Amino acid sequence: MYIIAGLGNPGLPYEGTRHNAGFDVIDVLAREYNISVDYRKNRALIGKGAIEGQKVLLVKPQTYMNLSGESIRGLADYYKIDEESELIVIYDDVSLDQGQIRIRKKGSAGGHNGIKSIISHLGTDVFLRVKVGVGQKPKQYDLADYVLGHFSAEEKKEMEEGYHHAAEAVKYMVTDRVDEAMNEFNRKVRPKEL
Repeated sequence: MYIIAGLGNPGLPYEGTRHNAGFDVIDVLAREYNISVDYRKNRALIGKGAIEGQKVLLVKPQTYMNLSGESIRGLADYYKIDEESELIVIYDDVSLDQGQIRIRKKGSAGGHNGIKSIISHLGTDVFLRVKVGVGQKPKQYDLADYVLGHFSAEEKKEMEEGYHHAAEAVKYMVTDRVDEAMNEFNRKVRPKEL
């Protein structure tokens, strides 16, 4: 079974913000595979289902971003998954253009507090990730203000496309095609239709 965790902050004020890109990708997967992410467990909203015939648990930690690791650690222990191969974390990245995605098998937190928390609680930086670009912050912006800000109407269109690409990448990843996903999506150019 795979745990697919999208990172974000709970509550209406945070809906649709750059920092909630992970939650938004979970919503795309939930709609596409008819999975209700409304059961509360281990300080998260979760939903059980299947993607491409593979059992999955869709997860939205409700701990607020900076404590995401607490929720994910508890779920990983409860469901006895191998974090290195059966955990996929989806989150926003300010170093990528809006809607661009990048898949990684491991790496540092890169200044992302949600990932920092997960690495700290898991005791490893080896787990699958899907980064969703939200664009670089303008020079005059504070980083926290930028990631907690909302998208313009035009940016929303780019992001919707990015969320769908991230969901497509997850399909590859849960069917043991991580390298294929990296080849397909870790490019600047638009991926071909799958």
